[in-house]
Amino acid sequence: MSVRTSTAAAATATALLALPLATAPATARTLDEGRLFLTVSGSQNTWIRGVRLACPGPGGHHPHAAEACRHLGRTAGRPDGPPVAAEKPPATCTKEYDPVVASADGDWRGGQIAWRRTYPNACALEAATGPVFRF
Repeated sequence: MSVRTSTAAAATATALLALPLATAPATARTLDEGRLFLTVSGSQNTWIRGVRLACPGPGGHHPHAAEACRHLGRTAGRPDGPPVAAEKPPATCTKEYDPVVASADGDWRGGQIAWRRTYPNACALEAATGPVFRF
């Protein structure tokens, strides 16, 4: 290897070391809030349905992905977090006992979510979780 070639190689190596490491764009890292698999099942598992939600939407097959992602964003990923004034006011539910079990599993803003609750009926689930389990 000649002196000229080794000098050019050293200059190229120095220039490459000065470049930042290639990573995913910052916008891609900050926009991906979470991915959850949501399920709702009826009394004694007589029926079950599930959907994947990726935030921000549209991601997965959730029919109200944008609303669900906004709700989860305002409640730090808690499906049953307190509703915000901008959301639809909670419904007045009957005292009918037809229990439903809701679960959310996945990740939200770098943390793991493993959430499961039983509600006395579908109306109580809707009142507590807003658009998250509206599928």
